[in-house]
Amino acid sequence: MHHQTPDPVTLAVLDNRLRAIVEEMGEAMLRTSYSQILNSSRDFSIALCDAQCRLVAQADHIPVHVGAMPWAAKAIAEAFPAPVEGDTYLLNDPYHGGSHLPDLTIVIPVFAEGSLRFWSVVRAHQSDIGGATHGGYNPGATEIWQEGLRIPPIRLGEGGGLRQDLIRMLATNTRIPRDFTGDLMAMIGAARLGEQRLLPLLAKYGADNLDAAVSAILDLSAAHAGRILATWPDGVFKGEAFLDDDGFDRTDIAIRATVTKRGESLIVDLSESDPQTTGFVNSSYPNMRSAVAMAFAFLLDPEVAKNDGAFRPLEVIAREGTVVWARDGAPVTMCTSHCSNEIVEAIVRALQHCCPDRAMGGWGRRFRVAITG
Repeated sequence: MHHQTPDPVTLAVLDNRLRAIVEEMGEAMLRTSYSQILNSSRDFSIALCDAQCRLVAQADHIPVHVGAMPWAAKAIAEAFPAPVEGDTYLLNDPYHGGSHLPDLTIVIPVFAEGSLRFWSVVRAHQSDIGGATHGGYNPGATEIWQEGLRIPPIRLGEGGGLRQDLIRMLATNTRIPRDFTGDLMAMIGAARLGEQRLLPLLAKYGADNLDAAVSAILDLSAAHAGRILATWPDGVFKGEAFLDDDGFDRTDIAIRATVTKRGESLIVDLSESDPQTTGFVNSSYPNMRSAVAMAFAFLLDPEVAKNDGAFRPLEVIAREGTVVWARDGAPVTMCTSHCSNEIVEAIVRALQHCCPDRAMGGWGRRFRVAITG
């Protein structure tokens, strides 16, 4: 059967419907979560990815989450190459698809016409994830095992049910098991809501037709981003930003960005950044990729849909063992604030002479503090 890309009006309807689904998922998360960090501070994010793990739609929540969530979907797809309808997957490990340990990610596969079509993804920051300190931020950590419970991609449920033994095991390893369990159920409920809203859409338009529409939506975003890039002068631009210290023996830790602009493409090279540190300001790979995407998104027009297509012109180069991409085992809990802020700052500084009307000035840096006693 021949499947045509929908006409522009239908394409716009589908694009907005997909965005409405993630917004509704976010509202469900907000209204059903237990912890104040979620139901007041809204430290969670929602995304839909297609079967290829491309970011299709995201809600306006935490920018540094969203660019990383396709990496979570990819980690699940690699760990479970034959997902089954009714499965529920979970991870938080920064070295297996996560950003940092406090951020749990629920991933649910969505099937239609016998094939995987979407991943419904919910990421939420937990009030506690075990480890040596309350809240997961351990400034004394020199390895990730001191920061909390590591969860590589696991199947948390199957056949529409959940593994209660696994949930009890996870909750027992936190200081607030009731809130942890409630927040986890809220995440699963929001992800299931995404599945419930996608299924009628797939049935109405046909799974293959919706696949074609998604590809067209991503192509339009890529073209939009490319047109913006084409107005910037070609060249090689450099910028850097600094972390004050890592809490141990390092100060003025540099994040260096070399950005090459050619036509409608942008290459961001972070490989000259300083070596990874003893303390928890290192970045995991997904967090680094998300920070780069976030910097690029800040420089695009607001109306550009922030999906996989928008980031298609972007190529990222980094070197494992640096502060922006630590080797497995290094502590990374602070990375969603620092060094992600500094990665963004270095890239924007590099491009301030390339697109001065778009580059923003510096900002006051937020530093989370873990308080005990």
